[in-house]
Amino acid sequence: MAFFLSTFTNKVDKKGRVSVPASFRSAVSSSHFPGIVVYRPFNLPCIEGADMTFLEQLSDRLYGDFGPFNPDQMSVATAILAGASQLSFDPEGRVMLPGELREFAGVDSHATFVGLGRKFQIWGADAYAAHRQDQLAHAAEAAPKLPPFGGGGQA
Repeated sequence: MAFFLSTFTNKVDKKGRVSVPASFRSAVSSSHFPGIVVYRPFNLPCIEGADMTFLEQLSDRLYGDFGPFNPDQMSVATAILAGASQLSFDPEGRVMLPGELREFAGVDSHATFVGLGRKFQIWGADAYAAHRQDQLAHAAEAAPKLPPFGGGGQA
């Protein structure tokens, strides 16, 4: 499964194309789909993305945890999977961000790619700057409450 790190801000052209950071392209290079998958998250004004394997595992988990006819499973699958877009890379490593998602996330002239491990986010540059400050403040409070690495041993 792909792993995404770091933060990059890239220009979005008038057609809505943006260069995906080289390290993100490299992370998905072994996937059976040559590109990324993006979708609208539940609680943030950004675009979330991952490789196809992440979405396949999410789908498997939804069906396994809820069952195929459970209303909660159907709601989450509809919100994420039905609204997801598969974006193939062009020869320059760009993708065409769907207009609806660009508008929702406020991505206009620049897109900020934020690596979050197994998935990533795409933000409008100004909105991400404010979000990052909020996340840093929250992390300062939350980090001391996290269990130690190694499942319970001393750090």
